[in-house]
Amino acid sequence: MPAGHDADEYLETIYFLAFPIGEYRPQTTGSPTLASRVAEMLGVSRASAGEMLKRLEADGLVERGEQKEAILTPTGAERARKVVRKHRIIERLLTDFMGYTAAEAHVHADELGGTFTDDMVERIEEKLGYPERCPHGWPVDPDVEQAENRDLEPLSELEPGIRATIVRLAEHDGDLLHWFYGEGLVPGTQVELRAAEPAAGQLRVSVDGGEKSIGEKAAAGLYVKRAA
Repeated sequence: MPAGHDADEYLETIYFLAFPIGEYRPQTTGSPTLASRVAEMLGVSRASAGEMLKRLEADGLVERGEQKEAILTPTGAERARKVVRKHRIIERLLTDFMGYTAAEAHVHADELGGTFTDDMVERIEEKLGYPERCPHGWPVDPDVEQAENRDLEPLSELEPGIRATIVRLAEHDGDLLHWFYGEGLVPGTQVELRAAEPAAGQLRVSVDGGEKSIGEKAAAGLYVKRAA
Protein backbone atom coordinates (compact mmCIF):
# COMPACT_ATOMS: atom_id res chain seq x y z
CA MET A 1 0.00 0.00 0.00
CA PRO A 2 1.23 3.53 -0.73
CA ALA A 3 3.39 5.04 2.01
CA GLY A 4 2.16 2.52 4.55
CA HIS A 5 -1.45 3.74 4.56
CA ASP A 6 -4.09 1.09 4.00
CA ALA A 7 -7.42 1.32 2.21
CA ASP A 8 -9.33 2.00 5.42
CA GLU A 9 -7.21 5.06 6.19
CA TYR A 10 -7.91 6.40 2.72
CA LEU A 11 -11.63 5.77 3.08
CA GLU A 12 -11.61 7.52 6.45
CA THR A 13 -9.84 10.51 4.92
CA ILE A 14 -12.27 10.73 2.00
CA TYR A 15 -15.11 10.50 4.51
CA PHE A 16 -13.83 13.58 6.32
CA LEU A 17 -13.47 15.51 3.09
CA ALA A 18 -17.07 14.67 2.20
CA PHE A 19 -18.45 16.69 5.14
CA PRO A 20 -17.33 20.34 5.35
CA ILE A 21 -17.33 20.68 9.14
CA GLY A 22 -14.82 17.87 9.44
CA GLU A 23 -12.56 18.93 6.64
CA TYR A 24 -8.93 19.71 7.31
CA ARG A 25 -8.35 22.69 5.04
CA PRO A 26 -4.85 22.72 3.57
CA GLN A 27 -3.13 26.06 3.14
CA THR A 28 -3.27 26.06 -0.66
CA THR A 29 -4.80 28.27 -3.31
CA GLY A 30 -7.40 27.34 -5.86
CA SER A 31 -9.41 24.13 -5.69
CA PRO A 32 -7.01 21.19 -5.34
CA THR A 33 -8.12 17.80 -6.61
CA LEU A 34 -9.28 15.14 -4.20
CA ALA A 35 -6.00 13.27 -4.69
CA SER A 36 -4.09 16.39 -3.65
CA ARG A 37 -6.25 16.94 -0.58
CA VAL A 38 -6.03 13.29 0.47
CA ALA A 39 -2.26 13.37 -0.08
CA GLU A 40 -1.90 16.42 2.16
CA MET A 41 -4.01 14.95 4.94
CA LEU A 42 -2.09 11.66 4.93
CA GLY A 43 1.32 13.15 4.28
CA VAL A 44 1.93 11.15 1.09
CA SER A 45 2.70 12.10 -2.50
CA ARG A 46 -0.08 12.92 -4.92
CA ALA A 47 1.05 9.97 -7.04
CA SER A 48 0.63 7.58 -4.09
CA ALA A 49 -2.81 8.98 -3.33
CA GLY A 50 -3.83 8.72 -6.97
CA GLU A 51 -2.68 5.09 -7.10
CA MET A 52 -4.73 4.16 -4.06
CA LEU A 53 -7.81 6.00 -5.34
CA LYS A 54 -7.61 3.91 -8.50
CA ARG A 55 -7.47 0.74 -6.38
CA LEU A 56 -10.47 1.86 -4.34
CA GLU A 57 -12.36 2.60 -7.55
CA ALA A 58 -11.50 -0.85 -8.92
CA ASP A 59 -12.80 -2.39 -5.68
CA GLY A 60 -16.12 -0.56 -5.98
CA LEU A 61 -15.50 1.65 -2.93
CA VAL A 62 -15.01 4.90 -4.83
CA GLU A 63 -16.56 6.19 -8.06
CA ARG A 64 -16.18 9.24 -10.26
CA GLY A 65 -18.81 11.97 -10.08
CA GLU A 66 -20.06 14.33 -12.77
CA GLN A 67 -16.93 16.45 -12.49
CA LYS A 68 -14.70 13.36 -12.45
CA GLU A 69 -14.15 13.80 -8.72
CA ALA A 70 -13.84 10.69 -6.57
CA ILE A 71 -16.75 10.05 -4.21
CA LEU A 72 -17.58 7.15 -1.93
CA THR A 73 -19.97 4.54 -3.24
CA PRO A 74 -22.68 3.31 -0.83
CA THR A 75 -20.42 0.34 -0.02
CA GLY A 76 -17.42 2.62 0.46
CA ALA A 77 -19.40 5.01 2.65
CA GLU A 78 -20.63 2.19 4.88
CA ARG A 79 -17.10 0.87 5.31
CA ALA A 80 -15.76 4.38 5.97
CA ARG A 81 -18.32 4.96 8.73
CA LYS A 82 -17.30 1.68 10.38
CA VAL A 83 -13.65 2.72 10.25
CA VAL A 84 -14.44 6.14 11.75
CA ARG A 85 -16.53 4.63 14.55
CA LYS A 86 -13.85 2.03 15.35
CA HIS A 87 -11.17 4.74 15.50
CA ARG A 88 -13.15 6.79 18.00
CA ILE A 89 -13.89 3.82 20.24
CA ILE A 90 -10.22 2.80 20.26
CA GLU A 91 -9.27 6.37 21.19
CA ARG A 92 -11.53 6.14 24.22
CA LEU A 93 -9.99 2.78 25.18
CA LEU A 94 -6.54 4.36 25.05
CA THR A 95 -7.48 7.40 27.12
CA ASP A 96 -9.97 5.86 29.56
CA PHE A 97 -8.16 2.60 30.35
CA MET A 98 -4.56 2.92 29.23
CA GLY A 99 -3.70 6.43 30.40
CA TYR A 100 -2.71 7.94 27.05
CA THR A 101 -3.32 11.62 26.47
CA ALA A 102 -6.04 12.53 23.99
CA ALA A 103 -3.47 13.68 21.44
CA GLU A 104 -1.44 10.47 21.81
CA ALA A 105 -4.57 8.37 21.49
CA HIS A 106 -5.30 9.68 18.01
CA VAL A 107 -1.92 8.56 16.70
CA HIS A 108 -2.05 5.13 18.33
CA ALA A 109 -5.66 4.54 17.24
CA ASP A 110 -4.49 4.87 13.62
CA GLU A 111 -1.80 2.27 14.27
CA LEU A 112 -4.17 -0.15 16.03
CA GLY A 113 -7.19 0.15 13.76
CA GLY A 114 -6.54 -3.10 11.92
CA THR A 115 -5.75 -4.99 15.12
CA PHE A 116 -9.28 -5.20 16.47
CA THR A 117 -12.09 -7.21 14.88
CA ASP A 118 -15.63 -5.86 14.73
CA ASP A 119 -16.61 -8.12 17.63
CA MET A 120 -13.72 -6.79 19.73
CA VAL A 121 -14.79 -3.21 19.01
CA GLU A 122 -18.34 -4.00 20.12
CA ARG A 123 -17.05 -5.50 23.37
CA ILE A 124 -14.74 -2.55 23.98
CA GLU A 125 -17.61 -0.14 23.45
CA GLU A 126 -19.74 -2.06 25.96
CA LYS A 127 -16.94 -2.08 28.55
CA LEU A 128 -16.51 1.67 28.07
CA GLY A 129 -20.18 2.23 28.83
CA TYR A 130 -21.11 3.23 25.28
CA PRO A 131 -19.31 6.59 25.15
CA GLU A 132 -21.01 9.22 23.01
CA ARG A 133 -17.85 11.03 21.88
CA CYS A 134 -14.18 10.46 21.24
CA PRO A 135 -11.65 12.44 23.33
CA HIS A 136 -11.61 15.22 20.72
CA GLY A 137 -15.37 15.79 20.79
CA TRP A 138 -16.42 13.85 17.70
CA PRO A 139 -19.57 11.72 18.11
CA VAL A 140 -18.79 8.01 18.04
CA ASP A 141 -21.83 7.50 15.80
CA PRO A 142 -21.12 9.08 12.37
CA ASP A 143 -24.86 9.65 11.82
CA VAL A 144 -24.97 11.78 14.98
CA GLU A 145 -21.87 13.61 13.76
CA GLN A 146 -23.48 14.49 10.45
CA ALA A 147 -26.72 15.63 12.09
CA GLU A 148 -24.72 17.86 14.45
CA ASN A 149 -22.67 19.41 11.64
CA ARG A 150 -25.27 22.06 10.85
CA ASP A 151 -24.99 23.46 14.38
CA LEU A 152 -21.20 23.89 14.22
CA GLU A 153 -18.73 26.10 12.38
CA PRO A 154 -15.00 26.78 12.53
CA LEU A 155 -13.94 29.43 15.02
CA SER A 156 -12.32 31.24 12.09
CA GLU A 157 -15.76 32.00 10.63
CA LEU A 158 -17.19 33.79 13.68
CA GLU A 159 -17.65 37.55 13.80
CA PRO A 160 -15.87 39.60 16.50
CA GLY A 161 -17.85 39.70 19.73
CA ILE A 162 -19.42 36.28 19.26
CA ARG A 163 -19.13 33.78 22.10
CA ALA A 164 -19.08 30.06 21.48
CA THR A 165 -18.23 26.67 22.97
CA ILE A 166 -15.57 24.42 21.46
CA VAL A 167 -17.24 21.14 20.52
CA ARG A 168 -14.68 19.33 18.35
CA LEU A 169 -11.00 19.55 17.44
CA ALA A 170 -9.57 18.88 13.99
CA GLU A 171 -7.52 15.69 14.22
CA HIS A 172 -5.56 15.31 11.01
CA ASP A 173 -2.64 17.56 11.91
CA GLY A 174 -0.94 15.86 14.84
CA ASP A 175 1.20 18.86 15.78
CA LEU A 176 -1.82 21.13 15.76
CA LEU A 177 -3.81 18.66 17.87
CA HIS A 178 -1.05 18.62 20.49
CA TRP A 179 -0.99 22.42 20.40
CA PHE A 180 -4.74 22.60 21.10
CA TYR A 181 -4.33 20.56 24.27
CA GLY A 182 -1.24 22.48 25.32
CA GLU A 183 -3.17 25.73 25.04
CA GLY A 184 -6.25 24.42 26.85
CA LEU A 185 -8.38 24.66 23.72
CA VAL A 186 -10.38 21.51 24.42
CA PRO A 187 -14.01 20.48 23.96
CA GLY A 188 -16.27 22.33 26.38
CA THR A 189 -14.07 25.43 26.58
CA GLN A 190 -15.86 28.78 26.27
CA VAL A 191 -14.27 31.23 23.84
CA GLU A 192 -15.06 34.67 22.48
CA LEU A 193 -13.65 36.05 19.26
CA ARG A 194 -12.35 39.49 20.12
CA ALA A 195 -10.82 40.59 16.83
CA ALA A 196 -9.67 39.26 13.47
CA GLU A 197 -6.35 40.41 12.04
CA PRO A 198 -6.31 39.10 8.44
CA ALA A 199 -3.08 40.88 7.53
CA ALA A 200 -1.27 38.95 10.26
CA GLY A 201 -3.19 35.73 9.68
CA GLN A 202 -4.34 35.73 13.28
CA LEU A 203 -7.40 36.07 15.48
CA ARG A 204 -7.52 37.31 19.06
CA VAL A 205 -9.75 35.29 21.34
CA SER A 206 -10.74 35.40 24.98
CA VAL A 207 -10.30 32.09 26.81
CA ASP A 208 -10.81 31.58 30.56
CA GLY A 209 -10.63 35.29 31.25
CA GLY A 210 -7.37 35.76 29.32
CA GLU A 211 -6.70 36.80 25.75
CA LYS A 212 -4.49 35.02 23.24
CA SER A 213 -3.69 35.09 19.55
CA ILE A 214 -4.57 32.09 17.40
CA GLY A 215 -3.40 31.51 13.84
CA GLU A 216 -6.02 31.11 11.12
CA LYS A 217 -5.05 27.47 10.59
CA ALA A 218 -5.66 26.69 14.27
CA ALA A 219 -8.91 28.65 14.34
CA ALA A 220 -10.14 26.73 11.29
CA GLY A 221 -9.59 23.49 13.21
CA LEU A 222 -11.68 24.45 16.25
CA TYR A 223 -15.31 23.57 15.58
CA VAL A 224 -17.61 25.58 17.81
CA LYS A 225 -21.26 26.13 18.62
CA ARG A 226 -22.39 29.70 19.03
CA ALA A 227 -23.83 30.76 22.36
CA ALA A 228 -27.60 31.13 22.31
